[in-house]
Amino acid sequence: MISINENYLKLQSSYLFSEIAKRVSAFQDANPDVKVIKLGIGDVTRALPQSCIKAFHSAIDEMAGNSTFKGYGPEQGYPFLREKIAEHDFQSRAAEITPDEIFVSDGAKCDSGNIQEIFSSDITIAVPDPVYPVYVDTNVMAGRTGKFSNGRYEKIVYLESSEENGFIPDLPKEPVDLIYLCFPNNPTGTTITKSLLKTWVEFARENKALILYDAAYEAFIRDDSLPVSIYEIEGSREVAIEFRSFSKTAGFTGTRCAYTVVPESCIGYDSNGGKHSLHSLWNRRHTTKFNGVSYPVQRAAEAIYSEKGKIEVKNLNDYYLKNAGLIRQEIDKLGYKHVGGENSPYIWVKCNMDSWKFFDLLLKKAGVVCTPGAGFGKCGQGFIRLSAFNNFENVQKAMIRIGKILNR
Repeated sequence: MISINENYLKLQSSYLFSEIAKRVSAFQDANPDVKVIKLGIGDVTRALPQSCIKAFHSAIDEMAGNSTFKGYGPEQGYPFLREKIAEHDFQSRAAEITPDEIFVSDGAKCDSGNIQEIFSSDITIAVPDPVYPVYVDTNVMAGRTGKFSNGRYEKIVYLESSEENGFIPDLPKEPVDLIYLCFPNNPTGTTITKSLLKTWVEFARENKALILYDAAYEAFIRDDSLPVSIYEIEGSREVAIEFRSFSKTAGFTGTRCAYTVVPESCIGYDSNGGKHSLHSLWNRRHTTKFNGVSYPVQRAAEAIYSEKGKIEVKNLNDYYLKNAGLIRQEIDKLGYKHVGGENSPYIWVKCNMDSWKFFDLLLKKAGVVCTPGAGFGKCGQGFIRLSAFNNFENVQKAMIRIGKILNR
């Protein structure tokens, strides 16, 4: 008899974005004439930067010739891309990261889920609430949580993010081993200062804990005083792993390319207290279970770091930030409290009612899709997330529709 991993049975009935898609599909089937505008799932809508397209085509042409054809590449990523990442994303900001500490992959979502394989099953994890569902669900699958009760899993330490603390969670009041942080935050769109981030690094160092730092939205930061990487904080190399993505940075959601940074000085411990390199463990896992991102995709990603590519990427993200600015402006007019949208593509709106009811209200009355905050955790109840990832004209139409409904 084949036995299943019964931890999967602890998962809630539907992944948040699958449930959203199901409801939208049902509404569209019943109302085929309504043009639904999606401000929900954070998928980009603008074309890839021209520099990336040019590099992509060139690399495809290389694949057409026997002398320039590429087969399996290094599982960790080609040196040409890792070197550019190290130089432009870290060393330019005085963060001591080397190319060998960078692992190119097909997505930050995959890496943030897979990374937990190198840790013991009995560690205590701390996650913000509200939170990106993948952090929680992958640990449920791994058996690190108890049952789901009253909106939360047993054995998880929830770090509440609320209006009272400005949606920046406070340090844990109990010992934890693994801490998930995401800034600019998904879903709230909030950012963290260097001084506050330093307190988290110091906490991790004092408690021999590890921070998993999701910086997938760093390209939207326009405030130079804010940290773009956790490695800008002294002492972080020993206690932090960082995830980055080209999905939001340069529109690679359908192209698939990201990377994870695991410093060689990042340490984990065995049951006897012995020290081990997490860099080595992740390298072993990565090379065993992953065959690398395709050569053309990595060449396209490399083009982001050219002088022209940098300009195109900034313009691309400025476009989405313009959308975010419009959403903030219109939400202000409606008198709803909100955060985010200034150094982030997400706006977190207090809707003053059940999140899913508000989701259904906007969908059925305005034909606009948002993301119900309750899907991100208990503290998300009473909020929705609006995404700036759409065409400006669609955002304008969506906000007019929303205004008509909420002004009644």
